[in-house]
Amino acid sequence: MGFIDTDVIALCGSGVLLLAYYLYLALRVRRDPDFTVHSVNHRARALWVKDVMAAQGKKDVMAVQTLRNFGMTATFKASSSILLILGTLTLSGQAESLARTWHVLDFAGGSRAAEWWVIKIICLLTVLLVAFFAFAMALRLLNHVVFMVNLSQTDAQGSLSPERVGQRLNSAGVFYTLGMRAFFVAVPLTFWLFGPLFLFLSTAGLIVALYHLDRSPLAENS
Repeated sequence: MGFIDTDVIALCGSGVLLLAYYLYLALRVRRDPDFTVHSVNHRARALWVKDVMAAQGKKDVMAVQTLRNFGMTATFKASSSILLILGTLTLSGQAESLARTWHVLDFAGGSRAAEWWVIKIICLLTVLLVAFFAFAMALRLLNHVVFMVNLSQTDAQGSLSPERVGQRLNSAGVFYTLGMRAFFVAVPLTFWLFGPLFLFLSTAGLIVALYHLDRSPLAENS
């Protein structure tokens, strides 16, 4: 089996594992909306917005503090993405030397060509850019919500209704989750730098970890 075939098979196999996992997750959520913690959080955020806006200013400080904590977390993750992107770009300039030394433990016959090293770096860089974009979009939506959530019920009509504000906050939550998923996917791609076998095994380990992280407490007790 050729060097290129080994890397391609490992990459395709890892992609199939991830797609199969998310397909399974989508089917389970269809049968049981409370199966994943994401569905529970989605509903909790919508109810939280309704409760804050119905309090008529009594929970404004709490609401701003909660959104600020959310925003600080997203800011930290976005900054981390930038640092990881810069580190990845630094690796791209050392393709020839690192392609030889980082494959010492590679027993699957992965390619040591500089061209494949660049492809791996591009894949890792793309995932990190997606993470940065997702966290930046979460911050953008949070900046909108922080003004809307303090409106009185008499003014909160139409596009400013609690339901619409809850949708915006949930959109920020979706982008935040997407950024975290990109971080998780970056782990197998980093192991791919050491060889295709590490890519496949780390992807399998990631799916096992995600399965336990994604399940809600209700699903674990059922």
